[in-house]
Amino acid sequence: MSEAQGSAGEGVTRLIVGPFNRVEGDLEVRLDIANGAVAQAHVSSPLFRGFERILEGRDPMDALVIAPRICGICSVSQSQAAALALAGLQGLVPTWNGRIATNLIVATENVADHLTHFHLFFMPDFARAAYAGRPWFAKAEARFKAGRGTSARRLLEARATLLHVLGLLAGRWPHTLAIQPGGVTKRAESRDKVRLLATLGAVRAILEDQLFGTKLEQVAALTERAELDAWRAGGPDGDFRLFLEIAADLELAYQGRAYDRFLSYGAYPAQEGALYPAGVHVAGQAGGFDPTDIAEDHTFSRMEARAHPHHPFQGSTVPDAADEIGYTWCKAPRLNGLPFETGALARQVIDGQPLIRDLVAWAGGNVFSRVIARLVESARTLIAMEAWVRALEPEGSWCAQGQMPDRGRFAGLTEAARGALGHWVEVEGGKISRYQIIAPTTWNFSPRDAAGMPGPLEAALVGAIVRPDETTPLSVQHIVRSFDPCMVCTVH
Repeated sequence: MSEAQGSAGEGVTRLIVGPFNRVEGDLEVRLDIANGAVAQAHVSSPLFRGFERILEGRDPMDALVIAPRICGICSVSQSQAAALALAGLQGLVPTWNGRIATNLIVATENVADHLTHFHLFFMPDFARAAYAGRPWFAKAEARFKAGRGTSARRLLEARATLLHVLGLLAGRWPHTLAIQPGGVTKRAESRDKVRLLATLGAVRAILEDQLFGTKLEQVAALTERAELDAWRAGGPDGDFRLFLEIAADLELAYQGRAYDRFLSYGAYPAQEGALYPAGVHVAGQAGGFDPTDIAEDHTFSRMEARAHPHHPFQGSTVPDAADEIGYTWCKAPRLNGLPFETGALARQVIDGQPLIRDLVAWAGGNVFSRVIARLVESARTLIAMEAWVRALEPEGSWCAQGQMPDRGRFAGLTEAARGALGHWVEVEGGKISRYQIIAPTTWNFSPRDAAGMPGPLEAALVGAIVRPDETTPLSVQHIVRSFDPCMVCTVH
């Protein structure tokens, strides 16, 4: 990680941090530091890719091939968003098996992402020499030191096993073509159900042994912060308990708080409703939202069309060659003119998971609550996956067929591991005339808008402690990683 320091005014020091390691894609953060803390932050996505422009003028079904290639670690979520948009254009309802299989495919990728983030992206920071004097350091180093950690090796074993689900249901990963508007292309036989349950059972065993030290059901049933305190003091040994020790010692619950406004498009649909419902959570209250209230602001993005915010169906992605004020390629999505945080924390608080509701009521969205939400969601989702496998009907239909209209538009809204993902597709003359994407990290890492309001990460970094001898502030790294950024999705 490289840094540059300079003066930003009387009593203020400027520090530019980037590129970040263990982050998917390129990220740069400009910090103004005063009195040993971040006074303001500007977050930059320095790479433009232009997938939205690539899709224009193509056959709508080409989106199933091109959109997943936006990213190599959350390609299934991109595929599902595209398929949902195309299903809406055709008026298609996926088959029972198709919906369940898609849920399993998406959940596999999302859980794998959560586990990878915790073991390989987030926890290795606590194995740094800067923490050598802490009482938990020896355990953190043994378990999470890059290239040597025992827990990291077990995670790679669990992840490789979990991805067998994609081999059985999707044929390949990443960039599968199995997910279609009407379901999936690959059916699962009775013997595949047995293999799927065995695979999920093997992953469950590793998580219960190494990560949690207890049954997944006990993690999913946590209801209040006091239970975490008891777990830290004398609960089952495992990486979860070690994180609780570290978090208490470093007071991670008091770092990285943004606006406490949360958004979810809803994840894993079923006939009786999604496993994690769509909605917002603001000022301690959950409620619905209208997707027509979403708009993207280009004021500080290096894009044309800065005059006013655009709903994605009126949006564009045209780089501004004459730009002089933009500091990122990321746009600034807003809901009713306000920035919202998205991710596992948003999904769980909107769903009403008692522990996560209690944590947010106590200290809002912060480094601690984001990581806890991701781990609790992993347990809850894996339990649901086992039930979905049992619900598959091998002799049933797997994919409905439809006819693409000559014109129309529809939005495919889903949840990737990192949060709300939307594809807005418009068709004219049988070809894609507009394709706009808002990825989770676009929400979380957005720049300021026309009103000067910072994006969620920019707000969360304010107040982060920067010690005099630090050139790469650890607190800044913890806050950035707590959002689990995927920058290549951000800039598509």
